[in-house]
Amino acid sequence: MISRRKSLREIYVWELPVRIFHWANAVAIVVLCVTGYLIGNPPAIQHATPPEANYWFGWVRFIHFVAAFVFILNFLVRLYWAFAGNSFARWNNYLPLTRKQWRGIRDTTKVDVLLLSPKPLYDIGHNSLAAFTYFGVFVLFIIQTVTGLAMFCVSTNNVMEPFFSWILQLCGGFFVVRQIHHLAMWAFILFSIAHIYLVFYHDYIERNGIASSIIGGWKFIREDLAEEYETEQNQQQQIHRQKEEISHETKRK
Repeated sequence: MISRRKSLREIYVWELPVRIFHWANAVAIVVLCVTGYLIGNPPAIQHATPPEANYWFGWVRFIHFVAAFVFILNFLVRLYWAFAGNSFARWNNYLPLTRKQWRGIRDTTKVDVLLLSPKPLYDIGHNSLAAFTYFGVFVLFIIQTVTGLAMFCVSTNNVMEPFFSWILQLCGGFFVVRQIHHLAMWAFILFSIAHIYLVFYHDYIERNGIASSIIGGWKFIREDLAEEYETEQNQQQQIHRQKEEISHETKRK
């Protein structure tokens, strides 16, 4: 039997900004879901002190708003890193633009969703199905942000109201926007449950350190996949250098 040290190689996959985004996002979503649920379904608290004196609901709203702006800022930084990051963080990983990505979606669906094949699939970064799912989650981020800001602006009468109040009219009123925002919260919860389960499932099946990689950034990749990845990286670097040389020669002329 080939030892794991010989058959596997460490590759730095998730850069620090990606890992910070992941954990900041996780904390923000937990805080937003808890406080959002309390805002939508405030409990009746029996207390001798009048509720307006405790101001506990005001604190719930304040924490929700702070977490929301952390969530938005974090997402904007991640959008920037989708263009500035390494090959695993870039935007074209999340859209099935090539036949290879579509084949990956098909194969991963057969193995992980339909359980039609017992043979595990191995990917260095996200598999194609997971990446496309994350694109859907990013769209959900935008929906949640826009509907949240629309309700925030109307309820607080701040300077952002002209930029987001039209969303209420577009959707048919405050109640519809609130329902969309509420359903998106439950979509986040369901996604988080599936996400956590699949991370540990793949970590157990593939034995590649996928769970710990979002902490340290490193994954253990099969030698053949690592060599294929390095070959692709070298080819891309050569193409990039050739383009730069052509560009410099054109400028000189």
